[in-house]
Amino acid sequence: MNLERIKQNTVGTILQFSIPAIIAMVLTSLITVVDGFFIGNYVGEQGIAAVNLGLPIIYLFLSVGLMVSVGGVAIAGMLLGAGDIVGCNQIFRQTIATTIVFSVVTGVLVALFFEPMLDILGAAGQVRAYFKTYYGILLLELVVMVVNSSFGMFIRGEGNPQYYMKVNIVNVLTNIVLDYVFAVVFHIGIAGIAAASFLSAMVSLALIMNYFIRTASVYRLGKFSFSAVLFKRTLLNGSSEFIGEMSTGIAMFAYNYVIMRRIGVDGVTAFTIVGYVSYVFSMIVIGFGQGAGPLVSFVYGAGEHELARRIRRKTNRLVFAIGAVTFFGMTMLSGWYSGLFVKNDTIREMVQSGMVIFMVSFFFSGINAITSFYFTSIGRAMESAVISLSRGLVVLLICIFVLPAYFGMTGVWLAAPVTEIITILISGVMVHHN
Repeated sequence: MNLERIKQNTVGTILQFSIPAIIAMVLTSLITVVDGFFIGNYVGEQGIAAVNLGLPIIYLFLSVGLMVSVGGVAIAGMLLGAGDIVGCNQIFRQTIATTIVFSVVTGVLVALFFEPMLDILGAAGQVRAYFKTYYGILLLELVVMVVNSSFGMFIRGEGNPQYYMKVNIVNVLTNIVLDYVFAVVFHIGIAGIAAASFLSAMVSLALIMNYFIRTASVYRLGKFSFSAVLFKRTLLNGSSEFIGEMSTGIAMFAYNYVIMRRIGVDGVTAFTIVGYVSYVFSMIVIGFGQGAGPLVSFVYGAGEHELARRIRRKTNRLVFAIGAVTFFGMTMLSGWYSGLFVKNDTIREMVQSGMVIFMVSFFFSGINAITSFYFTSIGRAMESAVISLSRGLVVLLICIFVLPAYFGMTGVWLAAPVTEIITILISGVMVHHN
């Protein structure tokens, strides 16, 4: 990284680091959308609902992975900015080892709680069977996904985001081909779609390992001495990301619980289809966060605090613009979009009416997320955690349980925009006092 270049061309540098990260994250999210397409067209609406009921599991893995990885890469980035190559390598190795252990333990614990989770949600019949088949296989993929993501952050952190972007392109293309082969050619169904995700992740892991063995210039695999102090600092620094993703998982569970009881399986299916758009948009925002985060850590570690704030402001403007484009584009395409996944007119009408309301949140959610990333990148975990708790748990849960009680499915769609509007006020206060 070059400090003078960042000063002279801040937006260009943000885009240089963020665009590969965005492409990588969008490609990762497209795997979920492509899986939804094949499930909707070759398994059925109940298959889509079953997959959505298990989204809290995915967010649980993401929360664990991001807590360790984002916390570790932020510390490593500041050490790199200060010129401590040995120190940043130690935190890299410890972060990867911790990520592997945490993700495996998470997988084992989740497997033990399949039945209680399904009982609470009231899932029965074919939906229950699809859930157990799909996530029984996907747990393996999620462990590999978390490890891949952790490695990817360090690849970007040493200034080579293009390589990880290429890894994700291979991952998506492999997944699409295998989805088609397993679902369309061999008619394996939902089990084949889950297996396609796992095999694609393994291909990506092989490419990542090749990078660190042959190409890496800063972060190198090797022995390390475990540091309890660094471990605690890593978890604390990444705590807001854990809270954010974990809160999203809890919120998804609450959404599913409320929708299953007030609307039924059709409501869950409609919410899932709208959720694909939200998922892709959130991955774009995370891509900006992962691209700008190392820049913020680097310049902040070099003592350029005002430059770090400038990076935050310019990144916020970029995500706001993308949120606006997504809102207007998907509003016009909602009818066509819903037809990609289902032919059921009731579900399609729910998707089209709900999408416009739900996507109002896009005008605010990107700014809230980037502000949280910013505070994490400068080691201000408390501020980041407050923002994440507001938008992902406290305010959102209140909206999820209160609004549908008065407005039905419309209340479900309103929960996200109301939450993000309240949170952006909190973010403004945090920034003002920074």
